[in-house]
Amino acid sequence: MNVIHKKPWAIAEREATPEAVFWNRRKFLAGVAGGSLGLGALAANPGRALAEEDPSAGLYPVQRNETFVLDRDLTQESVASTYNNFYEFGTHKEISRAAQALPIRPWTVQIDGFVDNPQTIDIDTLLAKMPLEERLYRFRCVEAWSMAVPWSGFALAE
Repeated sequence: MNVIHKKPWAIAEREATPEAVFWNRRKFLAGVAGGSLGLGALAANPGRALAEEDPSAGLYPVQRNETFVLDRDLTQESVASTYNNFYEFGTHKEISRAAQALPIRPWTVQIDGFVDNPQTIDIDTLLAKMPLEERLYRFRCVEAWSMAVPWSGFALAE
């Protein structure tokens, strides 16, 4: 007999994503296909950004969007900022030091395809033009870990 012991922090799958967000996923995908910015979530780490190294450092911290709330404490920054999947630097999780070598500038985003105004824009110009906000998010991975973290960036719909 297989006995499953759930962890105290485990939640039901139906609680991971609010139902309204789940049902609006098709609207979101239609927007992306219709020419919205085809970008993933852009985030910045203001704690490590220095103005002379990072032209976007002055944009942070940003105002928190109070719509996004959590039902648990934030994950410790020391854990959230070092546990990652940068497979370019190795297949283990403790590679945050090696990942610091990842060049983030110059970085440009190309917007093309089914759009009215194809363009290439550098990340600093893009961030300066977008309505930045902080959201509290709960991330869950298929590898059975989860984190609750603040995220700073802009909505894909913008």
